[in-house]
Amino acid sequence: MTKTQAYMDKYQFTVAENKRFARTNFTKLVHTNARFEGVNTTLPQTQTIMDGMSVAGVPVEDILTIVNLKRGWQYITDQNAPLTLTMEKQINKIVAAEDALVPGELRQGKGGVDLGSEDFFEPPLINEKQEQSFLQKILADPQTTTTDKALTVMYHNMRQQIFWDGNKRTATLSANKIMIDGGAGLINVPLDKWDQWNELIANYYRTNDMAKIKRWTYDNGIQGLQIRANLELKSVEDEIGKRIQEQLKDFAKHNPEIKPKNNPENKNDRPSY
Repeated sequence: MTKTQAYMDKYQFTVAENKRFARTNFTKLVHTNARFEGVNTTLPQTQTIMDGMSVAGVPVEDILTIVNLKRGWQYITDQNAPLTLTMEKQINKIVAAEDALVPGELRQGKGGVDLGSEDFFEPPLINEKQEQSFLQKILADPQTTTTDKALTVMYHNMRQQIFWDGNKRTATLSANKIMIDGGAGLINVPLDKWDQWNELIANYYRTNDMAKIKRWTYDNGIQGLQIRANLELKSVEDEIGKRIQEQLKDFAKHNPEIKPKNNPENKNDRPSY
């Protein structure tokens, strides 16, 4: 299977439609992204804060995280040029304005990520030219889908820890800029899947193999509108399903001694639960 087939774009928006879809979902997107910083506001509380009002019991730090994420989403949906490293710096300058050592500047020196259970990941030193070259190479590859490019950039940036702080937020917004530019929908992993996602992220940090987490995110974290679903992808999925059914029928035909569970003709079968 080729790279293009492995991560076919699930949605086909125009750029304008994809921007509008993102703006319509700003509250949900910010609400989800804020969890990277441990913000536990409800969706209505997030909306209230984004509307410029305070919420009793919510720390100032959490309010600032939400406000800056809103500004970050506004920034990427206002930009018409393709993603660049300079643009990634600006995203970080916005979303990590209150918590990074030097917001918007690439990390100089050692960093580290606590993976839990006394496990610690130390990312490599950052070389600006290498990061710039990496991004340009990924975006210029004509054989790779928009979704594949976005997932690769997102997880590369997370693990590299390019900035002093706010790396996951910056990587997520940068990846969504790529998705929007390609009309491929949005990357937004639902909060009820975050426990599993965090485990996959930690494992990816340890192994530097993003294949598993990319596949999982593709299956669980790509969002769009059904009306803009990629019909070509549906056709491929239908064809795969058809082939599987044909293979199962062929197997049953040539292996009549194997009875399916709960087959009335197989008296020794017990119900399966």
